[in-house]
Amino acid sequence: MFCASTTSIVSGALTERIKLWPFLVYVIILVVVIYPIQASWKWGGGFLNDMGFQDFTSSTFVHSVSGWAALTGAIFFSLRLGEYKGGKVNPMPGSNLALATLGIFILWLSWFGFNSCSQLYMDTSGSVADISSIFSNTNTVAAAGAVAALTLTPSLIQSTMIGTVSGIIVVFAMPMLDRMKIDYVVDAISVHLFAGIWGTLAVYFTNSAATFSVQLTSTLIVGAFVTVTTAFVWLVLKATAGLRVSEEVEIMSLGRNRLGVEAYPEFSGS
Repeated sequence: MFCASTTSIVSGALTERIKLWPFLVYVIILVVVIYPIQASWKWGGGFLNDMGFQDFTSSTFVHSVSGWAALTGAIFFSLRLGEYKGGKVNPMPGSNLALATLGIFILWLSWFGFNSCSQLYMDTSGSVADISSIFSNTNTVAAAGAVAALTLTPSLIQSTMIGTVSGIIVVFAMPMLDRMKIDYVVDAISVHLFAGIWGTLAVYFTNSAATFSVQLTSTLIVGAFVTVTTAFVWLVLKATAGLRVSEEVEIMSLGRNRLGVEAYPEFSGS
């Protein structure tokens, strides 16, 4: 599931303009080669684990990794048609706020299982108590990232503050990437890369087993590996099968081109 989440985040960032088959080839390489190698450095007892790197629910191995991969892919792609005109950013908001909101709640609920299952055991009362803490922290981080609200329960203050900082980071990262003319969809890079890096570094403030230098070094190692390998794959695919759909297909929409059905006919008048 961690691996699948990584691929879905990359697809979200590159939607509306990427060819289907080259992306599927990239997904296979990501799932079979890139992701297992970097994840084994910690979860397989590799050198990051020996260094003492802490990443319990994959702030680095899912979020940061998918963010690096998405950022590399976005750099390789030209901008979406109409995104930048006259040197200015022209925001292209989502077409269905109701579905976007529903998606947020689905993700919110899904992370309860995602994070709590990382505990792996329910064999003792201590493990059950830890899972309860994971539930609470997951919910509080999500809520704090959305509303930046503090809680009166002392055990949740740290997760609340981490979520609050994540929300602030995302707000500032989005316009920064726009100014750099890096065109990515659904804010995947600002949310997962930048907030993911922060989540990894924040472990230092909440876990006595973590050291800031190891957290930072491990983050940079994983980021460099994913960026280089992903860039190589995108470069090969661009030179062979091509990555970007034609302007005609982009204007028509990938859904109509591939499936013969217009997702939002009211926008095109068809």
